[in-house]
Amino acid sequence: MSKRMKAVSAVVDRSKPFYSLKEAVGLIKQAPPVKFDQTVELSVDLDVDIKQTDQMVRGTVVLPHGTGKTVKILVFAKGDAERAAKEAGADYVGAEDLLAKVQGGWTDFDVVISTPDLMKEVGKLGKVLGPKGLMPSPKTGTVTPDVARAVQDAKRGKVEFKIDKQGDIHLGIGKLSFPPEAIEANGRSVLEAIWKARPPAVKGRYVKSVALSSTMGPGVKVDPAEGRPEL
Repeated sequence: MSKRMKAVSAVVDRSKPFYSLKEAVGLIKQAPPVKFDQTVELSVDLDVDIKQTDQMVRGTVVLPHGTGKTVKILVFAKGDAERAAKEAGADYVGAEDLLAKVQGGWTDFDVVISTPDLMKEVGKLGKVLGPKGLMPSPKTGTVTPDVARAVQDAKRGKVEFKIDKQGDIHLGIGKLSFPPEAIEANGRSVLEAIWKARPPAVKGRYVKSVALSSTMGPGVKVDPAEGRPEL
């Protein structure tokens, strides 16, 4: 084990079952630094049956302190909606020209928003947008007549979370350079949103485990009850 990895491992007391979210943030901050600003990731293991459609977990949350990333936003819109999207700060706005460009394989953007009237055409881009998780959806607020608000939310730090095939949710919640309070607030917002997204069909504990980590740092187990609404 390298000297750095030994130092990383020494940060966390593996005999403890878990830490509070605040403590976990403090621990990942103590890991030896690297030459780039690491992403902080929250990993949540859920006790759900992913084979059951009524136990799928997904949703969106606006991180109060943003993601630390510059987000490129593409909006499919015409007329007044097109003007509103541009005024709100969208990076790319249009219809037929952008549809053709994306159909050709262009994906230099992070968020896609569309007005409802264009979804028939946008739906044909499934093979390009689908695998990258970029297809607009009413459930995530990215298919909407109010494209200006959707653009503003995305710029402020709105992110989507969705359970994977292993029953886990992994989500970047900011940068290690953020103040500890900002990382904690972002993490708590995500955990609260995951608890609120609990399907009615799910019984029992729901959240099995939570871990906080940085790109090159230690994984720290967090109290699974963090963010749980008061009963």
